[in-house]
Amino acid sequence: AVVSTQSTGEVVAGISEIRNIITVLSGKGGVGKSTTVAVLAGTLASSGLSVGVLDADLCGPSLSRMIGLKGSIHSCEQGWLPLSASVGKGRISAVSLSFLVENQDEAVIWRGPKKTAMIKQFLSDVCWGALDYLLIDTPPGTSDEHMTIMEAIPNCSVVLVTSPQAVAAADVLRQVTFCKKTNANVLGIIETMSGFVCPNCSDCGLLFGKGGGKRLAEYCNIEFLGYVPIDPNLSRLLDRGELFKNFQSSASIQSYTEITKKLIKP
Repeated sequence: AVVSTQSTGEVVAGISEIRNIITVLSGKGGVGKSTTVAVLAGTLASSGLSVGVLDADLCGPSLSRMIGLKGSIHSCEQGWLPLSASVGKGRISAVSLSFLVENQDEAVIWRGPKKTAMIKQFLSDVCWGALDYLLIDTPPGTSDEHMTIMEAIPNCSVVLVTSPQAVAAADVLRQVTFCKKTNANVLGIIETMSGFVCPNCSDCGLLFGKGGGKRLAEYCNIEFLGYVPIDPNLSRLLDRGELFKNFQSSASIQSYTEITKKLIKP
């Protein structure tokens, strides 16, 4: 991947035609940020909106597999062309480091400055065009990737993701303080892994408890967006890259659809 240094002004110009930008954050890894981005993108596109997806998890770029997009990014006079696909009445465009590396199995070993430059380039050099929404997937934590996004996008809107456990909620609480310090606009908190939907009888059992995300939202005076259960059907769709081929066949997707209704701006 060729990485160039971009100024904040160039980054802002590159995303000037995007109506809404939402970054999905969590201080904890493995709570479902990438899944959240993939399914929210699908629900938004299914309603007829144009959606962009930026995978800022540079060392673990799994989003492309989840949404079923493969190939290489090509360039034109205006910059890089994102890979895209029709979903329902809308369309999804995506950029990921996985579209740029030759070997998907090789580790990406980059220090902070190179990560910063790559994310700025994804924002400034990609021909996003006019989008209703751009969703940004991030790695866990509050480090280079997150600070770069917040600096490049003034008053960035954020959705926080946590699982029910107190340990996960404590890490997300630190993410709330990060958002306050960076003047991010927190739209709400989603609680994932909130019960397990049996693939045979559709009953929901509480494997990890329930309510940690809602309690955190109440403690921080942030809107609670909803619960999302563990659903093996959704896991299979994501692993196979078939999310948008069988989009309504998961109880978790139904939960995300209700959450999306709370996020859509008229």
